[in-house]
Amino acid sequence: MEEILKKVAHGELSVEEASKKLKSERIKKIKDFARIDLSRSHRTGIPEIIFAEGKSSREVADIAVAHSTAKDFALISRARKEDADELKKRVKDLEEFEVDYNKVARTILVKRRGYTFEKRGKIGIIAAGTADIPVAEEARVVAEVCGCEVIKAYDVGIAGIHRLAAPLEELVKEDVAAIVVVAGMEGALPSVVAGLVDVPVIGVPTSVGYGLGGKGIAALLSMLQSCAPGLAVVNIDNGVGAGTFAAKCVVQHRKK
Repeated sequence: MEEILKKVAHGELSVEEASKKLKSERIKKIKDFARIDLSRSHRTGIPEIIFAEGKSSREVADIAVAHSTAKDFALISRARKEDADELKKRVKDLEEFEVDYNKVARTILVKRRGYTFEKRGKIGIIAAGTADIPVAEEARVVAEVCGCEVIKAYDVGIAGIHRLAAPLEELVKEDVAAIVVVAGMEGALPSVVAGLVDVPVIGVPTSVGYGLGGKGIAALLSMLQSCAPGLAVVNIDNGVGAGTFAAKCVVQHRKK
């Protein structure tokens, strides 16, 4: 964009030609099955995140290579091992790229070697139980790519509420912009946290639970019905939604 604007300033491009060029560079078509939004991070502060479910490993790799070539990195969510294997084959001859597969978070980060994400601020991520960690890790990876420094505390749910005191005190001292709280079963932990801190709390219900109300339904309804003010809730297992929302809170926190 800066190059195009310089050409306009120097009289090398007309305003109309520059407008057409800027519009054409916003979207990149990948064969006949995808169009990636290369300007999304500039427009919204959140980069395009490739959702692997429903796509073949070859399609995932095609999109990721195109995005990382244009933007220096690509982030893939709900990824499988075969997706990571395919990507490693693709970048084998491109020595400037590396592939990091997080099997717990089910994410893949393709990144140009030496590329770093600018840190804009801090957030906290709390997971109620060990079974909730995969969703918490998805939120962590996404938040870090979006420029957040993440302070995490796992397995501090209400079955042993005394475990929450120390990590919550640390998050308050670190002046985090938001706290993501991931919980399954009855999903009570986000309400508890929201009643104790003065920053936005993002509740993430997980599909962890028994019988009636299991698969995250009870946790979702409990969070939505919370009487604790300052609690926002994303969909079941939606670590991506929580991580990106927290990143936007960081941007607003910096403006204070």
